[in-house]
Amino acid sequence: MVDLNLLFDAILHGKHKDAAALTQAAIEENIEPKELIDNYLIKAMEEIGAQFEKQQVFVPELLMAGRAMKASLSLLQPLLKGDEATSDLGTVVIGTVKGDLHDIGKNLVASMFEGCGFTIVDLGVDVDAAKFVQAVKDNNANIVSLSALLTTTMPYMKTVIDTLESEGLRSSVKVMVGGAPVSQSFASEIGADGYSDSANSAIIKAKELLGVA
Repeated sequence: MVDLNLLFDAILHGKHKDAAALTQAAIEENIEPKELIDNYLIKAMEEIGAQFEKQQVFVPELLMAGRAMKASLSLLQPLLKGDEATSDLGTVVIGTVKGDLHDIGKNLVASMFEGCGFTIVDLGVDVDAAKFVQAVKDNNANIVSLSALLTTTMPYMKTVIDTLESEGLRSSVKVMVGGAPVSQSFASEIGADGYSDSANSAIIKAKELLGVA
């Protein structure tokens, strides 16, 4: 019998090879993929997020945990039944805005979202407003998450929000913003629904916005 607590620990400590091996062992024992995701992958990501908030771990540990979680998730996703394959919590379109090529923070938030039960559509970096709009339409997104690390690219977040408005999508999607130079006051000023200064607080805010906290 595979000890599933070891799977939790492997993800928490960023051991992606161990996480994959334990996940494979659990699959061979016919343990339900959804049980593994809900009770071990998500809980491990929530725990690493909580430790990050308390400054007990730092960005490298978060990235390693995200990598381990993805190693497990890549084995489990093909096994999910139709109704389980779509996330319970909602779909998030995420990207770094036009003119900005920074992606570490964005990748971190995307990993946390995915690990905590959201479906992620990652558009990458240097993403223009039209691409965000198209992704919202194509994926029936619940949240658009905009990242910027440069003060010069921050104003483009407002462009994306204005474009969502002009396309008639603003009322159906929540907009979250983040990145080192972004603040709550800036988020309020441009009409964003939420702001977070860390990956863990982004999850908390997203759940709050969608009423699934």
